[in-house]
Amino acid sequence: MSQDLSNIIPNDWHHWSKARPTVVRALAGGLTNNAFLVESADQRMVLRINSSISDQLNLDRAAEQQALQAATYSDSCAPLVYCDPHYRYLLTRYIEGTPWDKNVAHSLEKLADLLRRIHGSPAIDAQLNIGEKISSYRQFIDKRASYFHLLDTLQEKLPQLIDAAYRMGDEFCLCHNDLTVGNLIWAPSDKLYAIDWEYAAMGDKFYDLAVLVEEHNLNQREQNSLLECYLNRTVSPEDNQRLGLWRLIYGYLCILWHGVQWSNQTQRSPEQGRYIGKKAQQLLKGLSAHSLS
Repeated sequence: MSQDLSNIIPNDWHHWSKARPTVVRALAGGLTNNAFLVESADQRMVLRINSSISDQLNLDRAAEQQALQAATYSDSCAPLVYCDPHYRYLLTRYIEGTPWDKNVAHSLEKLADLLRRIHGSPAIDAQLNIGEKISSYRQFIDKRASYFHLLDTLQEKLPQLIDAAYRMGDEFCLCHNDLTVGNLIWAPSDKLYAIDWEYAAMGDKFYDLAVLVEEHNLNQREQNSLLECYLNRTVSPEDNQRLGLWRLIYGYLCILWHGVQWSNQTQRSPEQGRYIGKKAQQLLKGLSAHSLS
């Protein structure tokens, strides 16, 4: 059944367009928003309408606006066109392109270049506080879930790793924090861009690197190559340890994110519940194998 797009355009469209825009098609959205390709005169834009679950997933829409402005300055995102003052929706330019593919020649070099542009962007007011984000996620997860005891066990073990990761870090920089497969667009100009800046904040640059390694299943050779390209030097054991810590922390946040999603479904999928439990058990094994020495 096709989606009715007749009432998608916000009533205050005149703030960002001289003529009433038209909806071209729906785009792939997600838990936190619905996205649409819209057209006005000769300009194509992405209209992103936020969902009501944003608060439960600890999304800071004001910080997202700042991040997009900073990333527009550093040419690392689809440029911001307009952000609704009440943060119900925003618009960016539409970048025609293809998803980033690690198997394409020079793809890791392009990815490292994008990371340097992002991390070199102007600072914003928001910081990624891992402890606060964990607490925020946990309060919206059903404590009756079969996997909740595993989350409690993980919660006991994580603070030591978080402290160690921060001790190994340097100055905070702007981070995207969600560089998943769908959020990297390779433009025809051969330049790589990041979209969907909902989780952006000032933080440790190795967190972005951890997200990339985990989400794109980079093997050890690819991981080392990305680090070398990004750091412009030989990778040290300390670099690998620092990355390993952030990979574990990111893994826990992903489990909690799925737990929030599962807990807020009217019809809870038993398969998804088992998946969350399985990922929690795997992470516990990873923590047991990790050494901070």
